[in-house]
Amino acid sequence: MALATMDEARHVLAERFGYASFRPGQEALVEAVLEGRDVLGVMPTGAGKSLCYQVPGVAAHGMALVVSPLVSLMGDQVRSLLDAGVRGAYLNSTLTPGQQGTVMRRALEGAYDVMYVAPERLADPRFTDFAAQADIALVAVDEAHCVSQWGQDFRPSYLAVGDFIATLPARPPVCALTATATGRVRADITRLLGLRDPLVLVTGFDRPNLGFAVERLEPKRKIARIAARALASPAESGIVYCSTRKDVERVHEALVAAGVPATRYHAGLAKEERAANQRAFIDDDAPVMVATNAFGMGIDKSNVRYVIHHNLPGSMEAYYQEAGRAGRDGEPSECLLLWSDGDISTCRFFIEQESGNEELTPEEADAVRATRRRMLETMVGYCYTVDCLRGYILRYFGEPAEGGCGNCGNCTGGVEAVDVTAEARAVMRCVHELRGRFGKGIVADVLRGHASDRVEELGLSACGCFGDLAEGAPAGPAGTPLPAAVPAARIREVVELLAAGGYLVVTEGTYPTVQLGPRFREAAEPGFSLAMKSVSRKAARGGAGAGGGRAFGSSGGAPAGDEGLFECLRALRKDIATKLGKPPYVVFSDATLRDMCARRPATDEEFLEVSGVGLAKLKRYGADFMAAIRDYEGE
Repeated sequence: MALATMDEARHVLAERFGYASFRPGQEALVEAVLEGRDVLGVMPTGAGKSLCYQVPGVAAHGMALVVSPLVSLMGDQVRSLLDAGVRGAYLNSTLTPGQQGTVMRRALEGAYDVMYVAPERLADPRFTDFAAQADIALVAVDEAHCVSQWGQDFRPSYLAVGDFIATLPARPPVCALTATATGRVRADITRLLGLRDPLVLVTGFDRPNLGFAVERLEPKRKIARIAARALASPAESGIVYCSTRKDVERVHEALVAAGVPATRYHAGLAKEERAANQRAFIDDDAPVMVATNAFGMGIDKSNVRYVIHHNLPGSMEAYYQEAGRAGRDGEPSECLLLWSDGDISTCRFFIEQESGNEELTPEEADAVRATRRRMLETMVGYCYTVDCLRGYILRYFGEPAEGGCGNCGNCTGGVEAVDVTAEARAVMRCVHELRGRFGKGIVADVLRGHASDRVEELGLSACGCFGDLAEGAPAGPAGTPLPAAVPAARIREVVELLAAGGYLVVTEGTYPTVQLGPRFREAAEPGFSLAMKSVSRKAARGGAGAGGGRAFGSSGGAPAGDEGLFECLRALRKDIATKLGKPPYVVFSDATLRDMCARRPATDEEFLEVSGVGLAKLKRYGADFMAAIRDYEGE
């Protein structure tokens, strides 16, 4: 017997939620649920997954029981339902035992259309007694990927959901929903939740309105890049994700100092402040939100024009879910990932820390860490790939993607593919000879022929691969001698690129080692090749290199011809300091003025390259000093 008709569902959709029609994918899932069939829906962020159980919950004669891990957002979700005229409630640890009893009593009286419950609640005897008596029309499992150890957010408490459903006196249809799930995770969801012949609907992961870009920047440049994007369109709404609370505070402080109307969100803030900051962001009073990944789930803000990741996320699932909060209204939006070598080390550290999760058995902890390592390597590969970024994402989720999209940094930016096949093969031979006992630093030293104290102590200078990438080694094209030793940084990058492809494995722990991966034999095959991304950059002024190196400054002297400019800038500094009542060195140090002389910055971005210049100083002094440089050059 059907729970309700589709005409009733469309009436609910229009009357309660204000939509004239269902979005792609929604109608098929709602229709199947109303017919009493289990469903598994994989729909990208912003596709309207919640309506797939909310509409049937209202249309059916009974209550939709929604299992959700988002305890902190259940209140917001219920308030949104109540505002739409839907009778909603939640049951979690934020309620006192007395309040929980009241909610369950009212639910038995038929007071609710939709009830949210945390997965931990399913094991409470009081709740199981209640569920055995309640009129449950359907069970919805939100964020269903949490049930799988292969998903990006495995929750042991989710393993009890399937058993709970099986104990209900009259088993209702089950609606499992997630934004990101590979084929393996979808199979896990079906098995562990006990779905019966489910309608599996994957609406597609592609978001054509989103433009993707990856930039490798050192920490100081990251904040400058974020500020430049925010200041370029100060009225646009954006989210900046940081991996730690400390980074949130640092980035937020810098943006505010630069004049960006930003707010912040992380678990270390008081509940009242988090709520106020979230409201300011949603209401566009503070267009930019700097936050940890605790922010965003359940937030349906449609006009987010850009999402910037200040750090490398630990998985493609997490990245795509967070980046997907941009452009929910379908308008063109940007997703920018900033990363550095330190981010990879930080992610590996977090993976190691996960072993302390007391909810997991040692075997489960090992399995989760292994999964996290594979996920991280996928993200590292995303950073290094020279192929279309959109195609990389879609292929990861099992969708075909041929050719370039024309709307990502690799397709439209100054990205050049550099052949590093020879270096890759040399690295593979070295790792094989070292038997996976050492880290990237030792591998680089051995290949470069650098007889460091550590290398000599270990007797590695006697290795057959010692010096394979040193100057004069026959590792160039067609075996030609190398004109110079391959830089250690390049060798470490090749290691990461090989790990991302599964040719190598970088272990977790305090002292990570480089070992052969499952695909290591393929590196010896004739068709093997490896390319690395090289981004073209405009050379900095005054002789400074693209990598940020200074032409002078460390010795404290200005090069010939720049002393006049230095005196000019020093006079300006004195004038500004006098007006502000500050010591001149507080405005800028001598070293900073000398670096200005070397670089001759003419734009905000170039000015931020100067040593000792932060966002606040750019805002406060940049225009005056760049004007002085222009005047001096004009003379």
